[in-house]
Amino acid sequence: MNKLTCLFPLLFLIPLLASCAEKKQVYIVYFGEHKGDKALHEIEEHHHSYLHSVKESEEEARASLLYSYKHSINGFAAELTPDEASKLEKLAEVVSVFKSHPRKYEAHTTRSWEFVGLEEEETDDIDARPLKNDVDDRFRVGRKFLRKAKHGDGIIVGVLDSGVWPESRSFSDKGMGPIPKSWKGICQTGVAFNSSHCNRKIIGARYYVKGYEKYFGAFNVTANKDFLSPRDPDGHGSHTASTAVGRRVYGASALGGFAMGSASGGAPLSRLAVYKACWAKPNEEKVGGNVCLQEDMLAAIDDAIADGVHVISISIGTTDPLPFQQDGIAIGALHAIKRNIVVAASAGNSGPKPGTLSNPAPWIITVGASTLDRAFVGGLALGNGYTIKTESITAFKMDKFAPLVYAANVVVPGIALNDSSQCLPNSLRPELVAGKVVLCLRGAGSRIGKGIEVKRAGGAGMILGNAPANGNEIPSDSHFVATATVTPTVVEKILDYIKTDKNPMAFIKPGKTVYKYTAAPLMTGFSSRGPNVVDPNILKPDITAPGLNILAAWSGADSPSKVSIDQRVADFNIYTGTSMSCPHVSGAIALLKAIHPKWSSAAIRSALMTTAWMTNDEKKPIQDVDGLPANPFALGSGHFRPTKAADPGLVYDASYRAYLLYGCSVNFTDIDPTFKCPSKIPPGYNLNYPSIAIPNLNRTVTVKRTVTNVGIGNWTSTYVFNANPPSGVTVKAIPNVLVFNRIGQKQRFKIVIKPRTDLVLNATEKGQYQFGWFSWTDSDHVVRSPIAVSLA
Repeated sequence: MNKLTCLFPLLFLIPLLASCAEKKQVYIVYFGEHKGDKALHEIEEHHHSYLHSVKESEEEARASLLYSYKHSINGFAAELTPDEASKLEKLAEVVSVFKSHPRKYEAHTTRSWEFVGLEEEETDDIDARPLKNDVDDRFRVGRKFLRKAKHGDGIIVGVLDSGVWPESRSFSDKGMGPIPKSWKGICQTGVAFNSSHCNRKIIGARYYVKGYEKYFGAFNVTANKDFLSPRDPDGHGSHTASTAVGRRVYGASALGGFAMGSASGGAPLSRLAVYKACWAKPNEEKVGGNVCLQEDMLAAIDDAIADGVHVISISIGTTDPLPFQQDGIAIGALHAIKRNIVVAASAGNSGPKPGTLSNPAPWIITVGASTLDRAFVGGLALGNGYTIKTESITAFKMDKFAPLVYAANVVVPGIALNDSSQCLPNSLRPELVAGKVVLCLRGAGSRIGKGIEVKRAGGAGMILGNAPANGNEIPSDSHFVATATVTPTVVEKILDYIKTDKNPMAFIKPGKTVYKYTAAPLMTGFSSRGPNVVDPNILKPDITAPGLNILAAWSGADSPSKVSIDQRVADFNIYTGTSMSCPHVSGAIALLKAIHPKWSSAAIRSALMTTAWMTNDEKKPIQDVDGLPANPFALGSGHFRPTKAADPGLVYDASYRAYLLYGCSVNFTDIDPTFKCPSKIPPGYNLNYPSIAIPNLNRTVTVKRTVTNVGIGNWTSTYVFNANPPSGVTVKAIPNVLVFNRIGQKQRFKIVIKPRTDLVLNATEKGQYQFGWFSWTDSDHVVRSPIAVSLA
């Protein structure tokens, strides 16, 4: 045999080996909107044909397909090599091809709905009940609002999350009427979840795991600590669902009796449709959240649209915002908007750093997190006589003073300096910690985990010190030792005491639930901030709602601390994140949908934004964690006021086609076969949005807007323009008076924003955003919009 013959098999294998070396990953191939000319089975076959064009065989093509999106979204998810994905991306009919990445949701309600003026028995006679506040008529207005909305009856809210715990009292269907005839969904069964777990409250449930299994391997109940079904092992999904639409439950509280009261969702008679697309990470502690794969979420949204939901609530996001054409949530939400389904999503938990915001698409209502006026007040006493009120919901108590140590002084040798103060796992020396109170600082590691480490080392208690970025925001956790959480200023006092006293001592007093403890709302430090890094011409977040220490339903399969050594079970739990603020807005949307069934998604967003609070309950500006007034990159238009949103006066409406036109400005095109971008594309800031953002302003910019008169009973009204311009610019409206003589009438106007020529900016001022607002006011309404401008 000659050398060439010997080499031939090797030469033949080289391309094959190269092909094998290309690692397959899940990609989403997106075609945009369906043309409506194919049946469901034809759509799937059509998708198979695309896969077959890049695969070796039909069998390989079929085996690679995870999902065929057939209802509203036209596309598929499949396992492809980078080369195969590249070939598909070059096809003219393909809008985008993007790699799937795990999108992890983060910990992104007895008091919260009462705090915004909504609390009432689901069926009580409103006029027969005494008011809770004789000075402020918020509750009377709120009860009338709830009665008009029928507590959300007839509205279906789809929740994308980790599933549901159907046995929770929050999901009882007692007294509820028949399932809406418009409902087309199913009750998908699985492990520990059968058809009886759906009822007239939970009217549908599905789960999506194909993408998760491709990424992590075949599902294993033991390793995953999860249910292969719509059942919630985690608590997060049940918490968000009950916050939005949970039934009223009397005597609800967290373990230890904290936050005792009547727990209710915002729209307690709305129906719940569950779409489980988030799963526990295999063989890992649950602290830190689950993972949600884009292909699974996109399948869930596609089904939710076809099932007939009216609202989609998504407490899921990412710390790495994606272009719209690669963002599964943004793509799915746009298709929902075409069917007039309102989509609300959480802003994320990566604040207060700027530019960290999730879900920035303008067709999504993006929700930040603020605080309540409720606190769980305990106390901390030091041996030098210093005492201070603290917050804690731990059930563990101290009997007497104990020695006080700083974590950095009692760590095992070799711990990195930056980690030495943070009570990370196995970092503390038991011989130096036993029987003592340990000062631990927030930073790396979970808050719960720090208490676990103190307990492991034999500590009697923990003082958890906030980092400066957390400010005065105190999340409450069910710790394993007596715990007091303190602000950065108090941390400094404690450290000084430890350094200067030969025998420092401390005593931690247990907490109690206290209402109207502090001015509220305040912005939380964790809530992700703008500017919008995907498109700075759209101001985000849109609005804020309560997200700190929210009590809601929990999973019977998970402990309140979400760690494996905790064997406690809780029906309700206190949880924190923009994941908690999002369903507050989703519940409010359901109520507004019930009152105004013909309003578009954009009209509902506008109503919520233009009527939002910019002041706290003491009539002072809502503060940020630095103690200064919060700007729109933190709180958007302000803190939501559902009762005011029912009658906003004017709304900024936008159609599905308006969003397609906007997409032309950000290269998100060819989505709908019936729409082509014009030769002259208007700037993105001309989308008819209830806020204005202009980056790098160096000339006069004219922003176009249109408002629609929706004032209840206001057939004739005159609105006058007013503005508080951002520093360094002038703002005027043309015209500055709008006259309406009928409901539904539209009026166009222009906002002219011009740099002031009398100001000279230094280098540090250039590119810095300044903030202001403008409003249209008649005798009954103030229609207010924020402005953000940076000068070039």
